[in-house]
Amino acid sequence: MKIVVIGGTGLIGTKLVNTLRQRGHEAVAASPASGVNTVTGEGLPKVLAGAQVVVDVANSPSFEDKAVLEFFETSGRNLLAAEATAGVKHHVALSVVGTERLLSGGYFRAKMVQERLIKASKIPYTIVQATQFFEFLGAIAQSASNGEGVSLPPALFQPIASNDVAAAMADFALGAPVNGTVEIAGPERVSLAELVQRFLIATKDPRKVTADTRARYFGIELNDQSLTPGNNPRIGSTNFDVWFSQSYSQR
Repeated sequence: MKIVVIGGTGLIGTKLVNTLRQRGHEAVAASPASGVNTVTGEGLPKVLAGAQVVVDVANSPSFEDKAVLEFFETSGRNLLAAEATAGVKHHVALSVVGTERLLSGGYFRAKMVQERLIKASKIPYTIVQATQFFEFLGAIAQSASNGEGVSLPPALFQPIASNDVAAAMADFALGAPVNGTVEIAGPERVSLAELVQRFLIATKDPRKVTADTRARYFGIELNDQSLTPGNNPRIGSTNFDVWFSQSYSQR
């Protein structure tokens, strides 16, 4: 089966393409580097010809409010229109757990626009909302750095390894469309501030994390429900300690 992975050269896309190929499918990595640009529409008709499934794991190159909205809205419209013309049977998209609860943030407003475009399309779909990736812990710490330390809310979250995300996306791509939203998360529910501190200690970063209920997560006020999945999410098998040992053993 031909499966086109939009954003196929990124963190999740690269792993997903390899997984699908290992399972015997024709997985095509589509990105601006391969001549496919969902914002301009360049290369879409050619790459989608004969594709049964499209998996969109692309992300905006800019997280500035206006730019990220334009990216997800424009690319979403162009991609879904091209899929309809090509006769694609299943659209799978990667989104974020809690998007509907985080709309005070521009990135999440843009993701909500993307989700609504998918739902309004006539193409059968599966929206996969994932929790934060372990791979983003460093960036989360940097975003909350105040010079000598880091200030983060103690709200709970349930981060997941990118390998588990890619495996889940492959399974959903090869399954029947659910015409709805599913959630995936890691095996441990833990305080955001606590896990970032564990990460900094493990990487020998001297900064200390202050757990502050008034602190913001990329400008957003959090509670224990903001970043955590609801009932019956798909749970990845990789916890923080295993992920860290696998990711940093070669460094």
